[in-house]
Amino acid sequence: MRLHLVTDTRPGKNPIETVAAALKAGFDVIQVRPEDHVTDREAYELTRRVLAMCRELGRTCLVNDRLHIALAAGADGGHVGADDLPVAAARRILGPGAILGATARDPETARRAVADGASYLGVGPAFTTTTKAGLPAAIGPEGVRAVAAAVDVPVVAIGGVTAARARELYAAGADAVAVVGAVSGAEDPYAAAMEFTR
Repeated sequence: MRLHLVTDTRPGKNPIETVAAALKAGFDVIQVRPEDHVTDREAYELTRRVLAMCRELGRTCLVNDRLHIALAAGADGGHVGADDLPVAAARRILGPGAILGATARDPETARRAVADGASYLGVGPAFTTTTKAGLPAAIGPEGVRAVAAAVDVPVVAIGGVTAARARELYAAGADAVAVVGAVSGAEDPYAAAMEFTR
Protein backbone atom coordinates (compact mmCIF):
# COMPACT_ATOMS: atom_id res chain seq x y z
CA MET A 1 0.00 0.00 0.00
CA ARG A 2 2.18 2.77 -1.33
CA LEU A 3 -0.28 5.58 -2.13
CA HIS A 4 -2.91 6.92 0.25
CA LEU A 5 -5.41 9.63 -0.67
CA VAL A 6 -6.92 11.58 2.22
CA THR A 7 -10.22 13.21 1.27
CA ASP A 8 -10.66 16.96 1.42
CA THR A 9 -14.19 17.79 2.57
CA ARG A 10 -13.68 21.54 2.91
CA PRO A 11 -16.32 23.72 1.21
CA GLY A 12 -15.93 23.83 -2.56
CA LYS A 13 -14.12 20.49 -2.78
CA ASN A 14 -15.50 17.40 -4.52
CA PRO A 15 -14.19 14.39 -2.58
CA ILE A 16 -15.98 11.77 -4.73
CA GLU A 17 -14.47 13.13 -7.94
CA THR A 18 -11.01 13.17 -6.33
CA VAL A 19 -11.40 9.64 -4.96
CA ALA A 20 -12.47 8.36 -8.39
CA ALA A 21 -9.39 9.97 -9.97
CA ALA A 22 -7.03 8.55 -7.35
CA LEU A 23 -8.47 5.05 -7.62
CA LYS A 24 -8.26 5.16 -11.41
CA ALA A 25 -4.61 6.20 -11.09
CA GLY A 26 -3.89 3.21 -8.83
CA PHE A 27 -3.96 4.63 -5.29
CA ASP A 28 -4.51 1.71 -2.94
CA VAL A 29 -5.84 3.38 0.22
CA ILE A 30 -8.53 6.03 0.58
CA GLN A 31 -8.89 7.69 3.96
CA VAL A 32 -12.14 9.57 4.51
CA ARG A 33 -11.29 12.59 6.67
CA PRO A 34 -14.47 14.56 7.44
CA GLU A 35 -13.85 18.17 8.44
CA ASP A 36 -15.48 19.37 11.66
CA HIS A 37 -18.39 21.02 9.80
CA VAL A 38 -19.38 17.68 8.22
CA THR A 39 -22.23 16.00 10.12
CA ASP A 40 -22.06 12.34 11.11
CA ARG A 41 -24.83 11.60 8.61
CA GLU A 42 -22.88 13.26 5.81
CA ALA A 43 -19.66 11.51 6.88
CA TYR A 44 -21.47 8.16 6.92
CA GLU A 45 -22.96 8.70 3.43
CA LEU A 46 -19.58 9.80 2.05
CA THR A 47 -17.86 6.79 3.62
CA ARG A 48 -20.43 4.39 2.18
CA ARG A 49 -19.89 5.82 -1.31
CA VAL A 50 -16.11 5.74 -1.03
CA LEU A 51 -16.20 2.24 0.43
CA ALA A 52 -18.29 0.98 -2.49
CA MET A 53 -15.76 2.48 -4.93
CA CYS A 54 -12.88 0.84 -3.02
CA ARG A 55 -14.59 -2.55 -2.78
CA GLU A 56 -15.14 -2.64 -6.53
CA LEU A 57 -11.38 -2.43 -7.08
CA GLY A 58 -10.18 -4.36 -4.03
CA ARG A 59 -8.74 -1.22 -2.39
CA THR A 60 -8.70 -0.19 1.28
CA CYS A 61 -11.04 2.37 2.88
CA LEU A 62 -10.27 3.97 6.25
CA VAL A 63 -11.99 6.70 8.26
CA ASN A 64 -10.08 9.40 10.09
CA ASP A 65 -11.03 10.16 13.70
CA ARG A 66 -14.71 9.15 13.61
CA LEU A 67 -14.35 5.48 14.43
CA HIS A 68 -18.10 5.02 14.92
CA ILE A 69 -18.53 6.00 11.26
CA ALA A 70 -15.87 3.46 10.25
CA LEU A 71 -17.72 0.73 12.14
CA ALA A 72 -21.19 1.75 10.99
CA ALA A 73 -20.16 1.92 7.34
CA GLY A 74 -18.11 -1.29 7.42
CA ALA A 75 -14.80 0.37 6.49
CA ASP A 76 -11.50 -1.52 6.76
CA GLY A 77 -10.40 0.53 9.74
CA GLY A 78 -9.59 4.00 10.96
CA HIS A 79 -6.91 6.49 11.81
CA VAL A 80 -6.49 8.50 15.01
CA GLY A 81 -4.51 11.71 15.27
CA ALA A 82 -2.71 13.27 18.21
CA ASP A 83 -5.90 14.90 19.58
CA ASP A 84 -8.21 11.96 18.88
CA LEU A 85 -8.84 8.89 21.04
CA PRO A 86 -5.72 7.19 22.45
CA VAL A 87 -4.49 4.35 20.26
CA ALA A 88 -5.26 1.63 22.83
CA ALA A 89 -8.85 2.90 23.17
CA ALA A 90 -9.23 3.08 19.38
CA ARG A 91 -8.00 -0.51 19.08
CA ARG A 92 -10.61 -1.65 21.62
CA ILE A 93 -13.34 0.06 19.60
CA LEU A 94 -12.26 -1.25 16.18
CA GLY A 95 -11.35 -4.75 17.37
CA PRO A 96 -8.25 -6.81 16.67
CA GLY A 97 -8.76 -7.37 12.94
CA ALA A 98 -9.22 -3.78 11.73
CA ILE A 99 -6.49 -1.57 10.29
CA LEU A 100 -5.64 1.17 12.77
CA GLY A 101 -3.41 4.07 11.86
CA ALA A 102 -1.95 6.49 14.39
CA THR A 103 -0.14 9.79 14.01
CA ALA A 104 3.47 10.08 15.19
CA ARG A 105 6.25 12.58 14.60
CA ASP A 106 9.04 11.15 16.74
CA PRO A 107 10.41 7.67 17.56
CA GLU A 108 9.13 7.59 21.15
CA THR A 109 5.54 8.40 20.21
CA ALA A 110 5.81 5.95 17.32
CA ARG A 111 6.96 3.05 19.49
CA ARG A 112 4.22 3.74 22.03
CA ALA A 113 1.54 3.83 19.31
CA VAL A 114 2.71 0.48 17.92
CA ALA A 115 2.77 -1.05 21.41
CA ASP A 116 -0.82 0.19 21.88
CA GLY A 117 -2.02 -1.49 18.69
CA ALA A 118 -1.33 0.73 15.67
CA SER A 119 -1.11 -1.18 12.37
CA TYR A 120 0.70 1.69 10.61
CA LEU A 121 1.86 5.21 11.41
CA GLY A 122 1.01 8.48 9.69
CA VAL A 123 4.21 10.49 10.10
CA GLY A 124 4.49 14.23 9.64
CA PRO A 125 3.92 16.83 8.65
CA ALA A 126 6.81 15.90 6.40
CA PHE A 127 6.71 19.34 4.78
CA THR A 128 4.78 22.53 5.46
CA THR A 129 1.16 22.25 4.38
CA THR A 130 -1.88 24.52 4.24
CA THR A 131 -4.41 21.67 3.99
CA LYS A 132 -4.83 21.37 7.75
CA ALA A 133 -4.57 24.21 10.27
CA GLY A 134 -2.74 24.13 13.59
CA LEU A 135 -0.10 21.56 12.68
CA PRO A 136 3.33 21.50 14.33
CA ALA A 137 6.51 22.33 12.40
CA ALA A 138 7.49 20.06 9.51
CA ILE A 139 9.88 17.22 10.42
CA GLY A 140 11.35 16.76 6.94
CA PRO A 141 12.63 13.50 5.41
CA GLU A 142 15.08 13.09 8.33
CA GLY A 143 12.20 13.08 10.82
CA VAL A 144 10.43 10.45 8.73
CA ARG A 145 13.66 8.42 8.60
CA ALA A 146 13.99 8.51 12.41
CA VAL A 147 10.47 7.15 12.92
CA ALA A 148 10.83 4.50 10.21
CA ALA A 149 14.01 3.23 11.87
CA ALA A 150 12.26 2.97 15.25
CA VAL A 151 9.29 0.75 14.33
CA ASP A 152 8.45 -2.36 12.34
CA VAL A 153 5.05 -1.27 11.02
CA PRO A 154 4.50 0.65 7.77
CA VAL A 155 5.28 4.36 7.90
CA VAL A 156 3.11 6.68 5.80
CA ALA A 157 4.58 10.16 5.29
CA ILE A 158 2.02 12.97 5.13
CA GLY A 159 2.06 16.73 4.90
CA GLY A 160 2.98 18.84 1.88
CA VAL A 161 3.67 15.73 -0.20
CA THR A 162 4.11 16.32 -3.92
CA ALA A 163 5.07 13.78 -6.56
CA ALA A 164 8.63 15.11 -6.59
CA ARG A 165 8.91 14.98 -2.80
CA ALA A 166 7.43 11.46 -2.65
CA ARG A 167 10.67 10.00 -4.05
CA GLU A 168 12.63 11.73 -1.29
CA LEU A 169 10.28 10.34 1.37
CA TYR A 170 10.46 6.79 0.01
CA ALA A 171 14.26 7.10 0.03
CA ALA A 172 14.07 8.19 3.69
CA GLY A 173 12.28 4.96 4.61
CA ALA A 174 8.60 5.80 4.17
CA ASP A 175 6.60 2.78 3.01
CA ALA A 176 3.89 5.00 1.58
CA VAL A 177 2.87 8.63 1.17
CA ALA A 178 -0.49 10.19 1.95
CA VAL A 179 -1.71 12.95 -0.33
CA VAL A 180 -4.40 15.57 0.14
CA GLY A 181 -3.94 18.92 -1.61
CA ALA A 182 -1.62 17.75 -4.39
CA VAL A 183 -4.54 15.79 -5.86
CA SER A 184 -7.70 17.44 -4.48
CA GLY A 185 -6.42 20.93 -5.25
CA ALA A 186 -5.26 20.10 -8.77
CA GLU A 187 -7.04 21.36 -11.86
CA ASP A 188 -6.92 17.78 -13.19
CA PRO A 189 -6.99 15.39 -10.20
CA TYR A 190 -6.43 12.31 -12.36
CA ALA A 191 -3.32 13.75 -14.02
CA ALA A 192 -2.03 14.83 -10.60
CA ALA A 193 -2.67 11.35 -9.16
CA MET A 194 -0.90 9.73 -12.11
CA GLU A 195 2.21 11.78 -11.31
CA PHE A 196 2.42 9.88 -8.02
CA THR A 197 1.78 6.51 -9.67
CA ARG A 198 4.66 7.15 -12.06
